[in-house]
Amino acid sequence: MSNIVLPIVFGLVSLATLLATIRIISGPTIPDRAVGLDTATTITTAMIVLFAQIFHRAIYLDIALVYAVLAFLGVIAIARYLEGGM
Repeated sequence: MSNIVLPIVFGLVSLATLLATIRIISGPTIPDRAVGLDTATTITTAMIVLFAQIFHRAIYLDIALVYAVLAFLGVIAIARYLEGGM
């Protein structure tokens, strides 16, 4: 990646992480906090893929895939709990 693009991407990812953290902390309801947590896991997955691109390591892509699947299962578990299905 270009030396100019990398700081811009990291800045945008940092801003997105900050906004997701604000939603998690100040969400007025539990579902709002769950959405903020899901957004944060999606941003983290994107950051791991970005690191795979920067460091030229394919193993990071495998880690990102496993993390995304586990995050999806976690969100499904939270949603079922909030519905009262567990």
